[in-house]
Amino acid sequence: MWSPDTHGPGGAVLKTLTVLMLTVMLASCSPLRTFNAVVPQDRGVVAVERGAAYGAHPRQQVDLYRPKTWRDGQSSLPIIVFFYGGSWQDGDRKGYAFVARAFADAGFLVAVPDYRLVPEIRFPAFLEDSAAAVRWVRANAERLGGDPDRIVLVGHSAGAYNAAMLALDDRWLGEDRQALRGLVGLAGPYDFLPLDTAVTIKAFGQAQDLKSTQPITFASSGDPPALLLHGARDTTVYPRNSDRLASLLRAAGVDARVKIYPKVGHVGIVTALAQPFRGRAPVLNDVITFARDVTADQSGVPSQRQ
Repeated sequence: MWSPDTHGPGGAVLKTLTVLMLTVMLASCSPLRTFNAVVPQDRGVVAVERGAAYGAHPRQQVDLYRPKTWRDGQSSLPIIVFFYGGSWQDGDRKGYAFVARAFADAGFLVAVPDYRLVPEIRFPAFLEDSAAAVRWVRANAERLGGDPDRIVLVGHSAGAYNAAMLALDDRWLGEDRQALRGLVGLAGPYDFLPLDTAVTIKAFGQAQDLKSTQPITFASSGDPPALLLHGARDTTVYPRNSDRLASLLRAAGVDARVKIYPKVGHVGIVTALAQPFRGRAPVLNDVITFARDVTADQSGVPSQRQ
């Protein structure tokens, strides 16, 4: 469970807000959607499209956000595509508007796609959907104010897995992978063989070549720079996943950075992106700093909100 910092100035108010949100969330069948509904949102953002279809299935839809201050004729915005987690069997894009708004307020066009889930599908269908969403975003970027050649993939947990596979394995994006400027993984599983949990067996147990399901298999020269973030208290996906992938990327000559946050758990690393809990860990600042760095335009000046 997430555990925000309730100490320091305003701690009593934050603690009251925390108790209220926990009470509502625990009574809900969709905790992150409830969290999103009650947490304060970044206001300098507009939702430019909601429920845009990138495929025929009801879950093949994407929401897009950008800064309110952006106007036609201004420089195109760098793009963040965010994949949420949920063990490949849960989650929906509406529960992560707080993440999209945080990134968009920092000067990005942000896309949050849904994708098909287990048990309706198994590996690799959620990767096929994730890739289709990225291709749709790239094809529609210019009319939405984004730069189709400056994309950063960001994901949490299972979503970090999806992002890593798209960034490292060209089976999924093909030539479109050239548009990826960076990968950011929050508490991602990148090295989880043998399959020894019900979650991974359900999602990957039918794969004929299990090594081909692992992001570490595809770490090689030419991969985009990576920022791998993890909580030291994560007992759902252990930090060694980030260390292992970063080590292999570095050995291949790729810029790969790891940061471990003390006192942060598996869910806390993503809720730290929400306004009231950003003091828990500098996750938002670390993601935005990296994304601006890798999407800097040809003049070397990072693209920022106009």
